[in-house]
Amino acid sequence: MPLAGAIFDWDGVVIDSSSLHEESWELLARELGKNLPFDHFKKGFGKRNAVIIPEILGWSDDPSEIDAWGKRKEELYRVMGVERGIPLLPGIREFLTSLTGEGVPCVIGTSTERANLELAFEQHGIGDFFEGAVCSEDVTKGKPDPEVFLKATRIIGANPTECVVLEDSAHGIQAAVRGGMKGLGLATTRPMADLFEAGAHTVVEGSQDLSIDLLESLFHS
Repeated sequence: MPLAGAIFDWDGVVIDSSSLHEESWELLARELGKNLPFDHFKKGFGKRNAVIIPEILGWSDDPSEIDAWGKRKEELYRVMGVERGIPLLPGIREFLTSLTGEGVPCVIGTSTERANLELAFEQHGIGDFFEGAVCSEDVTKGKPDPEVFLKATRIIGANPTECVVLEDSAHGIQAAVRGGMKGLGLATTRPMADLFEAGAHTVVEGSQDLSIDLLESLFHS
C-alpha cells in the first residue's frame, strides 16, 4: 500500500512549544485569580481549550467564559512566541523537504488555533510545506475523536488507511488509530511507553529520527 499522505500534529511534532503553552496557562491563571491543578498540563496535553477549561481545570461551565478564556490563553502564548521565538524541532525542516521532494502531501491536524500556526509560519517560512491545516476552530470534537485527522485527509484527497499521523500525545495516537490511519509516535513530550500503550504502530525518540523509509515501512509490517 503506498504512502498517500503525512498528517502532522503541531505542538511537539513540528515545533517545540510545550514550555510556552505551560507558561501561558500559568499567566492566565494569575490574571483570573484561578488555581491550576498539579498535573493539569499533562492531562490536558493534546486537548482543546474548550475541554481543558471545564473538564480538567474545572474553572467554568459557561460557554462564553470558556471561549473568552481559551482565546486569552492563546493570545498570551503568541505574545511570548513573538518575544522569544517559537523553535522548530530538530530535523523537521529537512524531513518536510524530503517529503515534498518525493511528492508526499503534508497536512496539519492540530488542537491549537490557526493563528498559532501562522505565527510560526511567519517566523520559519515553513507554510509552503503543507497543503492545508485543520485547527481547533475547524472541529467540534477534540482528540481522541478522529474528526481532525479525517478532515485533514480530505484536504489532500487521500484514503485514511494510506496516511500516517505523526503525534506526540496519547490522545492524538488514539485519534489516528480510530480513524484507520497509521500512528507514528514522537516521544518529545511523553514517554515512549505511553504512546505504544495508546496504539502507536511505532515510536521514535524525536523528529530527528523521522524518514520517508520509516513512514513507508508502517505499511509493510
